[in-house]
Amino acid sequence: MREIVTIQVGEFANFVGSHFWNFQDELLGLASDPESDPIFRNHNLNMDVLYRSGETHQGVATYTPRLVSVNLKGSLGTMSSRGTLYNEGSSSRSVSSTTWFGDVDTQRSEPRKRNLFLQSLYEEEQKVGKEIEDKDIVGSLDEDVECWTDFSKSHYHPQSLYELNGLWMDSKDFNNYGIGKDVFSEASRGEEICDRLRFFVEECDHIQGIKFLVDDSGGFSAVAADFLENMADEYTNVPVLLYSVRSPMSQMSPKKTVSNKLHDAISLSRLSSLCKLFTPIGLPSLTGSKASKYLNLGDEKPYRSSAVYAAALHASTIPFRMQPTSSDSSEVSTSMDVNTLVQLLTGRGRQNIVTILDSAMPAPTLAGKQLENTLLTNLQSLTPEVNEDVEDNQAVESMCILGALRSEDKEALVSEVKNAVDASYEQAITKTKPLFCNLSVSRCPLPVPLPFPSIFGNLVGIKGEILSSPVSDSLYRGSLDVHSIPVATRWRSSSAILPFLESRMGNLEKLGIQWGAMGSDVVRSWGFGREELQEMRENLSKMVSELNPQFFESSDSD
Repeated sequence: MREIVTIQVGEFANFVGSHFWNFQDELLGLASDPESDPIFRNHNLNMDVLYRSGETHQGVATYTPRLVSVNLKGSLGTMSSRGTLYNEGSSSRSVSSTTWFGDVDTQRSEPRKRNLFLQSLYEEEQKVGKEIEDKDIVGSLDEDVECWTDFSKSHYHPQSLYELNGLWMDSKDFNNYGIGKDVFSEASRGEEICDRLRFFVEECDHIQGIKFLVDDSGGFSAVAADFLENMADEYTNVPVLLYSVRSPMSQMSPKKTVSNKLHDAISLSRLSSLCKLFTPIGLPSLTGSKASKYLNLGDEKPYRSSAVYAAALHASTIPFRMQPTSSDSSEVSTSMDVNTLVQLLTGRGRQNIVTILDSAMPAPTLAGKQLENTLLTNLQSLTPEVNEDVEDNQAVESMCILGALRSEDKEALVSEVKNAVDASYEQAITKTKPLFCNLSVSRCPLPVPLPFPSIFGNLVGIKGEILSSPVSDSLYRGSLDVHSIPVATRWRSSSAILPFLESRMGNLEKLGIQWGAMGSDVVRSWGFGREELQEMRENLSKMVSELNPQFFESSDSD
């Protein structure tokens, strides 16, 4: 058994995670449904990699994500921090309060009401006769979702959901590295969070890695860095895949302030030094990007944008739970574990750990002969500040394709997908071929759960096929219209990431380190001294020099 423990830190990370676990829950349901498509019943994926088996105090069997979620107090909406399966009930007033005989001032907010989707889940579990129509649920979610639990269909273990105790604030105010710097270490929070992680790690037979999502647009970057530092001491040989995820809303400001730029530089330097692979995800805008070619996305709704990133996260990590076989099966090809991916992307000449993640959703059908319909040209970088015009013959790539279609209504064979990818590279005459490209394939597409946002345009069919003419007048189609989607993702270790690295290194030097720097008061208020900043700058410069060897030469000549 090769388990993965997932960690989600911060608001947007939990939005992404909520969609991710909805996909897994849907896969589990379809695999056990005798009436579902055989492609889901025979998916050849080992769900035990992500899930743990257990039972309640009443002896009821449970199957829950191996997950630690960290967020602000009050961020769980209608969900209890104990989850939904193990609710033993707890009194809102401590027994010890009876020893106080003075005046008591109680401040209590109105409990939030369940939206239609959560009501339907509750009624289903209570076996209540009344039924809420699926079309009403889908129609209401876009307006009703306020927090990530509002559309979550998964059950969670009591050790999974952690709210930062004693920290009541709006996420908009938790907006820079300095404000989160001591949060982890104060009030025993760090010990409590690490205990929860230890619970999941210690029951693993052979943990293959930790998948760590952090919304690093504000104070949660500091919380994550301190958490990772503690993990490094205790789990030295466990590789960490770190995804920094940002919503378009967190990048809406037309002009970045000095504080924003310093935050980005410090966040990158600190987080990247504490993981094996660092993947930034989060475009300033999804609307108008290649990602929205067949989708209708709204940047202002994290419920929508997080769904796109969760789909890419799901697809890119599928190889970690493919059932390993002596030879490739008819359903999956080229499984790998976390350490194999890390070695593939970082161990071939260059020690670059900052990678680009590309995605195509839906992936085009393989029958498209036109150059614009190849898999490669449909891939869109979800990593910001990438130079797509760079020619890098030392690039290393790992691609994963799920549920590819041979034509509008026929699933492609694994061998057909491999041939199509080879053909795509041959047709890509304007691009230098990578030094090495790994390809993993699963015939099982991405299932579209009921609470998935209605983001599909009218050129997307029921199996996610791209149609030649609109299927309806509706521009917003959801889970009742589209049941599954083929998805392609690609990890890239490439010098195309240099603009992302160089801008942060330059901003740290110019705004935080140079004498008389505009941001010297900001970094001082965050508790950083000059030596610490210089160490961070050195870390960033090493990352730049791995991809641009001339950088050190020019630095030395200066």
